[in-house]
Amino acid sequence: MTSAPTSTTAPPSTVLPPDPTAGAVPPAMLLRELVFGAACAGAVRAAASLRLPDALDEEPASAERLAERLGVEPGPLRRLLRALACYEVFAEDADGRYRHTQLSRLLRSDEPGSLRDIALWCTEPWTWQSWSRLDDAVRTGRSVFGDAFGKEFFHYLHDDAPESAALFNRAMTQSSRQSAQDLADFLDLTGVSSVADIGGGQGQVLAELMERHPGLHGTLLDLPKVVEHADPRLLPGGPLAGRARLVPGDCRTAVPVQADLYLVKNILEWDDDSTRRTLRNLREVARPGARVVIVENLVDDSPSMRFTTAMDLLLLLNVGGAKHTLGSLTALIAESGLVLDAVAPVNPYLHAFSCTVA
Repeated sequence: MTSAPTSTTAPPSTVLPPDPTAGAVPPAMLLRELVFGAACAGAVRAAASLRLPDALDEEPASAERLAERLGVEPGPLRRLLRALACYEVFAEDADGRYRHTQLSRLLRSDEPGSLRDIALWCTEPWTWQSWSRLDDAVRTGRSVFGDAFGKEFFHYLHDDAPESAALFNRAMTQSSRQSAQDLADFLDLTGVSSVADIGGGQGQVLAELMERHPGLHGTLLDLPKVVEHADPRLLPGGPLAGRARLVPGDCRTAVPVQADLYLVKNILEWDDDSTRRTLRNLREVARPGARVVIVENLVDDSPSMRFTTAMDLLLLLNVGGAKHTLGSLTALIAESGLVLDAVAPVNPYLHAFSCTVA
């Protein structure tokens, strides 16, 4: 009797579509992580404040070795490192030693493009109390800082928190230094012999432009105390002083400057009335054909939406201001009488609105 041959062909299998939820974080777990977001911000602040990233060299090191370098307790430091590694700020090797990541390097004080001062500024002690009152700001639509601290934001910084005010200046300088190079790469200065930086802080952007274009003359307009501490390159005795003009003033009151190109960066975010006054003052003084480049963070057309929307809420809390949408800023530009020629990204955080004076 001959047995039937055995088949070597496997039966066809059913191919199932990929499960879109596979590997996804369960909603309850994700929400728990979100409500503990303060722990992440606090851990980053602790690392920056302790100068933990500065203590770690190129070679990985144990928590005990790092604690010895910093003069802190090794057990709590290990817990801090473990928490930071969950967010890819440092990485833990199999032997328990820690090494740098791209994020932890940005917290080093000597790293090009360091964000250490910005990380400390965004987590200053007063920020925690402000964030806890966000619901009040949403109810009223105004700043809650005065109610919480008894005086307006900048008055509080300069009167009651001078160290925080100094940190603010360092953080803004750090931020401007990074965006200055991006803006200098972005701007086409063909046919431009003079640039006015309106509300330009210490003038890092202006100095960068003047260094790249030896024939360019520049004017920095900002509040008197700000102009007094302008970029050393622009101050008397600096290498750019011969081509630089420092003008103390408030652009919301007047713009007493003539230039081929006006640069307005991150100052149109207080309230619409201030924006209208600034643009009107600029429009009235500028020659026909002059260029105006307005640079802002947007909250509706940005690859860094988590950052820009967070800054938008912080502006609401502190000064009652707001970041712009593409539509809101476009409408205010049109209302001012400027002609909007183009809108383009400068970097992941900034958009430039290139305009012409009619």
